[in-house]
Amino acid sequence: MEWRSLAAFHEWVDRNELSLEDGSDWIVEPFQDEIVEDILAGWRELWAIIPEGNAKTTLFAGVAVYMGDHAPSPWIPIGAASRDQAEIMFGQAAGFIERSRTLRERFRVYEGYRKIKCPTGGKGIKVYAGDKDTGDGVIPFPIAFVDEPHRHKDMGLYRLWKGKLNKRGAQIATMSTAGEPDSEFEDMREAIRQLADERVRDGCHLRAQGANLVYHEWMVPRTEDADDLDVVKQANPLASNTVDYLREKRESLTLDFGNDWLRLTCNIPTRSSHVAIPEADWDACETEERIPAGVPVIVGADFAFLEDTTALVPYWSKTASFRLLGDPIVLAPPGDGTMLDVNDIKAAFLDLNERNPVEVVVMDPSNAQDIAQWLDQELGCTVILRSQTNEFATADYANFAQGIRERTLRHTGDRQLRRHVLSAIRARLPGDKYRFDRPRTQRKGKAGDRRIVIDALTAAAMAHTFALETPERKPDPSWAFA
Repeated sequence: MEWRSLAAFHEWVDRNELSLEDGSDWIVEPFQDEIVEDILAGWRELWAIIPEGNAKTTLFAGVAVYMGDHAPSPWIPIGAASRDQAEIMFGQAAGFIERSRTLRERFRVYEGYRKIKCPTGGKGIKVYAGDKDTGDGVIPFPIAFVDEPHRHKDMGLYRLWKGKLNKRGAQIATMSTAGEPDSEFEDMREAIRQLADERVRDGCHLRAQGANLVYHEWMVPRTEDADDLDVVKQANPLASNTVDYLREKRESLTLDFGNDWLRLTCNIPTRSSHVAIPEADWDACETEERIPAGVPVIVGADFAFLEDTTALVPYWSKTASFRLLGDPIVLAPPGDGTMLDVNDIKAAFLDLNERNPVEVVVMDPSNAQDIAQWLDQELGCTVILRSQTNEFATADYANFAQGIRERTLRHTGDRQLRRHVLSAIRARLPGDKYRFDRPRTQRKGKAGDRRIVIDALTAAAMAHTFALETPERKPDPSWAFA
């Protein structure tokens, strides 16, 4: 029987009497069959994104041993955010071998070296810390595993090993739970979903493929479904994850709803329980409709000249139940210690106005009085000065969140706007009110340190509140620039 087939894999599991730590037989479940079948079909890259507690590490450990038992001269690296993390998968693989008489006869486990010698020679199965420097000399074959990349500081190890696949015609597989919005892992995950040639969704399971990559994802599709245990069960397909078990977990008094439930159990990317707009809610508001050329628009504007970005977001109220955020213009300062040129901001407004007449600009006047005067006198639009004090910011938060929750506020799927929205947390204020804020952290990007920015969200939220409060676009005189 050809070893690269699901039937051969099942026959191998049964013949070698693979068992789990509790002594029970290892039963490969139907959802796991889908992953294994795609690996054995030879996809160059395979992603499996599934909530914590669905035995993904055990599955990939079994696949690693299986491939090490069949491929000639295998070099199967396991990379994780830390060596300790990688040893979890290594320990599962070693456990399969130690509990099987037939595998013990063919494999040899070197615990101290974190290495498994395979019967067909080669470097065998070996653990590497999730760092591109420590994994630099690896030439994977027939497969490399990158475990929980959402925990990695970046995707450097994945990119490194992916770049070496052609040397021996190898594959790379990664398994993970959802990470934080705006992380490199989540950016790559989003790009895969958007660029896939084919997508098939069955309940909470999405299978997407394209360009030598296949992607499996089990995720609760909307945050409002996170308390529907039948839906959560669909996203947690392992048989032992029963509705009763999930209910017990949900009702735990020590549960962190954002991290433990939304991210780890529902597989919804989130920073913490303080996340402002969950990814699933934002994505559900995407539409193919665009602001028609020539239609007057409101523009929300948030200005910064030295550290943060300047963001201009066009806004169109088609109907009371369909309000659309257009693609933003986001201008970053040069980064060399000099300020953003005011003329660049004016040029951006002129570009917007050429396509869609700018009827109203809603803006924070801080440090931008000269721009406000130019907009009023030169562009001829109504300028609404709206500061970002707590009084206004809490209204912006409440209105924007309600629009997303009720799906009356829509967007085009623009990636810059998405990044700004998903980067925001909600800051709690007295009186059980909230406002948008950014985490007090720095994240290292490809070109060094970069600030987490939410300026396009701030601009969009100001425009949305103005549109709700002035449905006929007749501004309250107390707001207007004078």
